[in-house]
Amino acid sequence: MMSGRRWTALIIAAALFILSVVIQLTGDPGKDDKTDTPFAFQDSMFKEKVLKRGTGSKKIAVLNLDGVIQDLGSTPFMDTLAYDHRRFLEMIEYAGEDPNVEGVIVNVNSPGGGVVESAEIHDKLIEVQEEYNKPVYASMGNVAASGGYYVSAPADKIVAHPATLTGSIGVITESVDISELADEYGIDFNTIKSGKHKDIMSPKRKMTDEEEEILQVMTNDLYDDFVEVIVNGRDMSEEKVRELGDGRIYTGKQAKEHELVDDLGTLDDAIKMMKEEQDLKGAQVIEYEPGYSLRQMFSLSADNILRSDAKVHDILNLIEQSRGPRLMYLYAG
Repeated sequence: MMSGRRWTALIIAAALFILSVVIQLTGDPGKDDKTDTPFAFQDSMFKEKVLKRGTGSKKIAVLNLDGVIQDLGSTPFMDTLAYDHRRFLEMIEYAGEDPNVEGVIVNVNSPGGGVVESAEIHDKLIEVQEEYNKPVYASMGNVAASGGYYVSAPADKIVAHPATLTGSIGVITESVDISELADEYGIDFNTIKSGKHKDIMSPKRKMTDEEEEILQVMTNDLYDDFVEVIVNGRDMSEEKVRELGDGRIYTGKQAKEHELVDDLGTLDDAIKMMKEEQDLKGAQVIEYEPGYSLRQMFSLSADNILRSDAKVHDILNLIEQSRGPRLMYLYAG
């Protein structure tokens, strides 16, 4: 039998669902009916939130990239604020496929994150430009460093706030060495491994010179990839990129002086620039929010609605994903 707390969670979830359907069916009198399709009758992963009204069918899609770029699996139901990597990739593709979307602005507020995840976003944005022939602008918020800069590099235009922290071009991986602490407290570790490097970067022992060289070669290879992304995206010489890309961070103002960004301004400024430069003056500006059809609603795991330990599950998932050291495009300042 379900506990009273779980019955309460189920009732609240059902009430919220019914309320959201009623609200979206009745609509907001001040809104154009075309801008907010009720998600209960739309077989779509996203619904559109209008940021700025326009005339005609042309749209500019703002995609918000907030938080560490890391694939930790899907976020729990109704937890729409957490960064969901798969959802963000699908959002880019959705904007690319929408024939009414004439331009995409990635609103970046991220210190970076995983090497693979950053590369996946980068490649998706290139696809929007080349396969769908749509301009992509990047607008930088408080932070757009390391992987946050990596995903911005291919943009047709990068706009940063003067106080944005950006740059941090490079690769980092870290581990903790607790071997001396273990010795002090008489703690022994028993490790059986198939090869001498199987436990490379283990916190239980000191790293050997050979292991450090192995990891340095990997780090250098990925750094070379980062440099190439900037060379291609910013049309800069490799020598200049390597000179700027020593890991340091820059303010938006400094980044503009070094030609790492094109202009200074806010998201609103980036929108105005795109409208003027891409002949989109009458375009409506929208952003995506997760949307669920009835089919999707009932296919979601009941776990996330009923489970009282959902947050504990998320924390355990985060720990599991980050147990081992990873090579990262991450500013950890």
